[in-house]
Amino acid sequence: AARRAFDGWRARTPRERSRALDRLAGLIEEHADQYAALERAGTGKPAHEAAGEVANAADLFRFYAWAARTQPAPAAGSFVAGHESWVRWEPLGVAGVVVPWNYPLMMATWRCAPALAAGNTVVVKPAETTPDSLLLLAEHAAEALGEAVVGTLPGDRETGRLLVASAIDMVAFTGSAAAGADVAARAGTRRVSLELGGNSPVVVLPDAPEDTWAELALATTYNAGQSCAVPARVITLRENYESAVSLLGDAMRERRAGRDFGPLNNADQAARYDRIVAASAAKVTATAGSALGTGEEGGFWRPACVLAELPDDDPAVVDEVFGPLLTVQAADSVEEAVALANGVPQALAASVWTRDVAAGLDLAGRLNAGEAWLNCHLVQTAELPHGGRGSSGHGTDLSTLALHEYQRPKTITARLTLTPRFR
Repeated sequence: AARRAFDGWRARTPRERSRALDRLAGLIEEHADQYAALERAGTGKPAHEAAGEVANAADLFRFYAWAARTQPAPAAGSFVAGHESWVRWEPLGVAGVVVPWNYPLMMATWRCAPALAAGNTVVVKPAETTPDSLLLLAEHAAEALGEAVVGTLPGDRETGRLLVASAIDMVAFTGSAAAGADVAARAGTRRVSLELGGNSPVVVLPDAPEDTWAELALATTYNAGQSCAVPARVITLRENYESAVSLLGDAMRERRAGRDFGPLNNADQAARYDRIVAASAAKVTATAGSALGTGEEGGFWRPACVLAELPDDDPAVVDEVFGPLLTVQAADSVEEAVALANGVPQALAASVWTRDVAAGLDLAGRLNAGEAWLNCHLVQTAELPHGGRGSSGHGTDLSTLALHEYQRPKTITARLTLTPRFR
């Protein structure tokens, strides 16, 4: 169905695609409460988190509605005597999009909006536990964009494998590193865009701003820590290590599961989290309490937690925990702090905290990450690109740069005169 819809969607002018995507954004806003309720049903997110993510999804479709009309291209001109050349950006065709359960609607939007703006049709495979909001998105997309321009294919992992093996032209996958490697192998020579999770280092210098700890606690517990870019590994110098552990513990104790953030999404994720924590050799643990509402007692709740005095190869340091947890490590120097920060396979996001802006910018530039923040964390917007390196994958989400994930360039060169060169 997506293949049949492709020719018609591709043939629309950028202005026509732009208007259709803007209409889809309007439908999301018009039904925002319904989308938020479906997101909460599948994820357990607090109402304010779900509402904010629905608003972000609508904003992204609006952004790419504009981006559809502003596609950059290499310079055209006379590069060969007697000839004129130019470059066209063409859509790839049908994009298979596989998204995880942590941000069902928003992650789908990160992938679908630029793919659609570039002229592709898409088939989205949501996570098994969170299909509802994407089924609604497909209904609204059919109304705004046309039948089968966006299709939703609910199912399990085998469904995702079948989608990757089908006659699609590229795969956009967001998920674990192991699953991403499997997707890449199955995709063969087709285009693959991968966002495979992170294990974000946070370098905190002795002169960090006073609100550092509260900001880190807020970012770490957003979505119960189930975000690839959340703070994960706090790295300090030895001179501020003890105060960091104390202040961070105090800040994390202020964040209550149930009141401030939701549960882990499913039994498998809860069991994985518990295995990593149980295997940790941390000697210091700071754990917060919970504030559950009526009827919420059966959820996969895990408290905000800090682990300290642990080895650098501890499972909680090396593995992406994907929960409301921070580890704290000490370094003897800034150079060692950078080495610890860059010492894991994941390389998606990072942050630096210091009042010395020049030193902070220098450190941010030395961290192996696709996105780095200074005195903030998880600050993202449609205009700025996001993407990983190393085992965190490759490819670009957000910004106009993401359009090229779903396009290919074609060079066209024309001879300007038909006078024969040979007689």
